[in-house]
Amino acid sequence: MSQEVLTYPYPFNLECGQSLPELQITYHTYGKLNPEKNNVVWVCHALTANSDVLDWWKGLFGDNSLYNAEEYFIVCANILGSCYGTTGPLSMNPETGQPYYQNFPAITIRDMVQAHELLRQHLEINQIHTVIGGSLGGQQAMEWAIQKPTIIQNLIIVATNAYHSPWGIGFNEAQRMAIQADPTFYQNTPDGGRNGLKAARAMALLSYRNYDTYTKTQREEDLNKTDNYKASSYQKYQGEKLVNRFDAYAYFSLSKTMDSHNVGRNRGSVEAALAQIKAKTLVIGINSDVLFPVSEQKFLAANIKNAVYVEIDSFYGHDGFLIETPKLTQLIESFYELPVAK
Repeated sequence: MSQEVLTYPYPFNLECGQSLPELQITYHTYGKLNPEKNNVVWVCHALTANSDVLDWWKGLFGDNSLYNAEEYFIVCANILGSCYGTTGPLSMNPETGQPYYQNFPAITIRDMVQAHELLRQHLEINQIHTVIGGSLGGQQAMEWAIQKPTIIQNLIIVATNAYHSPWGIGFNEAQRMAIQADPTFYQNTPDGGRNGLKAARAMALLSYRNYDTYTKTQREEDLNKTDNYKASSYQKYQGEKLVNRFDAYAYFSLSKTMDSHNVGRNRGSVEAALAQIKAKTLVIGINSDVLFPVSEQKFLAANIKNAVYVEIDSFYGHDGFLIETPKLTQLIESFYELPVAK
């Protein structure tokens, strides 16, 4: 395993029309490129993850897993706008000598893919065996396969969509409202907005799981209880857990980035954009996902050539893409065995 940083010392132009004076990309690699240079697996991570995929996608990546460093050259880059080493709201703006905070420019999924492209070229990777991602990671992977259809051989997208839904944007806006309701968010300090972020994360968890998940895991055994419920403690715990590893400014910015996802923008239509994908594609839905319902993945499979749709039966809702690694492994292995359509 190797963690490295690519510094791009030139202006990085963004889709919004602004630019970053320079760009820093933190990334992890595992394993080695084989002599044929056909064993690259590139992981696009989701909202609050980092570039150490072996840490957060255990069971699918790592020793004795489907994607292991003995067989594959695995690459995962921290996304633009995050707080794990790649340029984001807490990065120093060289033009002002202060962190960006709320003044960090608007980032789109296409900007994230542009950063991935810079890293791909830096690593001298000409072909990618598989690009894989779930949720926000799937949005990046899909956009990349549209932009560079001849470079990506296999595309695996899990619990994601062609454009972010009004439902998803509504969840994100509610979370941003919680962050904005915390007056410390406007103080522009590294710890600004912590209480707001706790509340935002608690909201998000409701969309990552579902009614049945909470009914089983947070059910009360004491019929006489009138306060201090398990579900209440769980929400507070999850909020505290996130603020100990993330910041409100990056969360605010990245939620906006997710809202911006629409592969049809300036391409005529969503269907026309998806038709540009040439990679052999596996689309995976999760039957209990209320944030990215399976109708969104079925739409993708219907409009991407050479696409196969499969569905995971999971108790965990949207978070199933991180938890159901044995099921994912089985589905992906079967997908690789399928012939490429002519």
